[in-house]
Amino acid sequence: MTDVRTALVIGGGIAGPVAAIALRKAGIAATVHEGHPGDAGGIGGALMLAPNGMAALHTIGIDGPVAAVGLATPRMVMETGSGKRLGTFQDLPGLPASRLFARGELHQVLLGEAVARGVHVEFGKRLVAVDNLPDRVVAHFADGTSATADVLVGADGIRSTVRELLDAAAPKPRYVGLLGLAGWVPAEGLASTGGAFHLAFGRRAFFGYMVADDGRAGWFANLASAEPLTAAQARATPAREWLRRLTELYVDDTIPAVEMLSRTREEDLVNVGALEDMPPVPVWHRGRAVLVGDAAHATSPSSGQGASLAIESAVELARCLRDEPTVERAFQVYELARRPRVEKIIKQTARVNSDKAPGPLGRMVRDLLFPVAMRTFYTPEKMFGWIHRHHIDWEAAGLQAGGAPADVR
Repeated sequence: MTDVRTALVIGGGIAGPVAAIALRKAGIAATVHEGHPGDAGGIGGALMLAPNGMAALHTIGIDGPVAAVGLATPRMVMETGSGKRLGTFQDLPGLPASRLFARGELHQVLLGEAVARGVHVEFGKRLVAVDNLPDRVVAHFADGTSATADVLVGADGIRSTVRELLDAAAPKPRYVGLLGLAGWVPAEGLASTGGAFHLAFGRRAFFGYMVADDGRAGWFANLASAEPLTAAQARATPAREWLRRLTELYVDDTIPAVEMLSRTREEDLVNVGALEDMPPVPVWHRGRAVLVGDAAHATSPSSGQGASLAIESAVELARCLRDEPTVERAFQVYELARRPRVEKIIKQTARVNSDKAPGPLGRMVRDLLFPVAMRTFYTPEKMFGWIHRHHIDWEAAGLQAGGAPADVR
């Protein structure tokens, strides 16, 4: 194994706490440094953990507490805005159920599990510089403090500072042509979706929704837009106006979009602006610093895989640091194990994004062909088997499925 005994994890969102827990399981003491001045767990709307994400959490022993705060979502129903069912994707047999989370609740349980396992978390630590030395790494923060460890893990999201410090020419996030809004509303009086998450191709915009039996209902909207809006730009328009615009987009649809929008309080509207992914990131690691999660491989929310892939990568990184003889080789094996898989999913999701905003002819063709495709080559196993059945064998050493030959130099 490497001589790594300590790690600095930059970023306390989803990937950061998981990376710290996995590192501690590998015998490496980790400290999380979060740039926000306090717990930012309430930021964001809903997100999904797919079976592969839940399986990765099981590997480090925290799937139980996480599952307890999520809504089991074993089915996805594809439909039109008129409610015509195009097809159903059922979770594959033998795998944990997909789960839907309020992002804040998922963040809280991950952070709580990290702290319970001895991970120290520091808030208000905005990274500004890194000394990447042969035998250690020193992180410098905006408040004038610094921290030293054997390695540094950049888990600081799609606008990663660590990524830019590793490679000044690193690509920027890429707009996927959609704006994203979401919310949670009371479910009283709404028909339960029976554990299914519905994905509806409305006449003018895409709408996803779930009505749970615990009194909650969640929704998201994807709007085609030629021009991207930053979150700040999107929020400059009052929430009341956004809800009005959304209502107009779905007024001719028979799905419960208009009713759910009418129940959304202005202060509860989640408005993320432009949806983005990352083009291939050339540099995942340099010296004693490495990227994990969205910092290395952000996929747009349309994949339903962003959080799951980040969790997988965090666990895989810890396993490699535990097993490989040097830091350099550990990072190389980690990248070889992860890059082909995540980039394939990002590329596949780009096609999903284009399907959300077709023209009238495209909608007609899609609605005619989708049910046929579902009975032939769009079966759940063919579509999702290679994604959802991914398994990290914590006890095994060396490169695992999805990578390249083990002779890494």
